[in-house]
Amino acid sequence: MAGSDRAPRERMVFSAAQLIRRDGVSATGMRDVVAHAQAPRGSLQHYFPGGKQQLVNEALSWTGRYASGRVARFLSTMSQPSPSGLFAAMVGQWTDEFGAIGFSSGCPIAAATVDCTADSTRAAAAAAFATWRRPISAALAEMGVPADKTDALATLMVSAVEGAILIARAERDVGALTSVVTELGPLLDGYLQADRPPGPAS
Repeated sequence: MAGSDRAPRERMVFSAAQLIRRDGVSATGMRDVVAHAQAPRGSLQHYFPGGKQQLVNEALSWTGRYASGRVARFLSTMSQPSPSGLFAAMVGQWTDEFGAIGFSSGCPIAAATVDCTADSTRAAAAAAFATWRRPISAALAEMGVPADKTDALATLMVSAVEGAILIARAERDVGALTSVVTELGPLLDGYLQADRPPGPAS
């Protein structure tokens, strides 16, 4: 249920993201969002004159910012950040969630990408992925990954997380998540420049 400390508009964006990640775009109704957000009736038209498409797009934008913020929080807990350590933290978020509440929900960005054909929503999903990848790429550069590899590795990390989430949900098992950490960790660390060991990321 949406946090009561949020304003109604923010609660509806948050609720839309939560329902999309569970049910997809098509199965998420406007009334469902209002109920989940415990928002006043009529508030959707007031805050989202563009209707469901506007709300979905804003939910994706929120998700991108949330994922970006998680990267910063992961890094803040690491005394000696490394590519494999950051990737393990990104995957660990989902391993923990699936272990705690089951496999009913995935990533809202992925759900919207496969469930909606509107150009604006596709663009919103692409922007959300880019928002998520940017701090990863910046962190990799700080750790010592060559500049011409950081964007590609950030894309690899996000892609591996998303793919493992889908497999884990299908199999109802976190084995895919565990596997990508085990197999990709050494590869990611292999891109560190030999003369620059991992260090604090800013």
